[in-house]
Amino acid sequence: MSLARTLSEKGVEVLAVDPKTNLVEEASVFVTEALVMDATDEAELAQLHPEKRDSVVCAIGDDSKESSIICTLLLRQMGAPFIVARANDKMHQRILQLVGAHQIVNPEQEFGKRFATRLIYRHAIAETPIGEDLQLTEIHIQPAMVGKSLIDLALPKRFGIMVAAIRRGSPTKIIQPSPTEPLQADDQLMIVSSEAAIANLIKEV
Repeated sequence: MSLARTLSEKGVEVLAVDPKTNLVEEASVFVTEALVMDATDEAELAQLHPEKRDSVVCAIGDDSKESSIICTLLLRQMGAPFIVARANDKMHQRILQLVGAHQIVNPEQEFGKRFATRLIYRHAIAETPIGEDLQLTEIHIQPAMVGKSLIDLALPKRFGIMVAAIRRGSPTKIIQPSPTEPLQADDQLMIVSSEAAIANLIKEV
């Protein structure tokens, strides 16, 4: 539901499908179209023409792993170009891979990892993994950094951190970092680094 709402808010055309009428009615307020339908029914699913959709998300949760596997398999057989499937555990994930999901997510697990990072590094706003030990993280500027330039701070040399962009102002805008311009108190830095580098930055700066 949260995914459908967020995509709709970003201007994406969303078709929401669920066998539960109350959920479809809730989603119909903000999505492009909402239908009461069993996505494991091959004939009904075919009427939605999955092969013509940009992306398809099978978000069936803990209530029926079997249904999520069947739905994912049918979507792949019908030629859906990009299928994202929700897994509840490692075994479920392996099966979804075998039946053809292009990408598999575990929302609870991913949220847990992200929230753990925010608990440990409270200056971190958001983080996105971009490699095995590399991530894009947005952090609040540290008090000792205010008024100093990126040249002064020497973040790449001291911590192995690259500043990719700066979020600044109200309303906020994302700007390209200047190596000589002093940082401001309300700046938020978008940095590329390892998780260990963030810990070192917060500890030492």
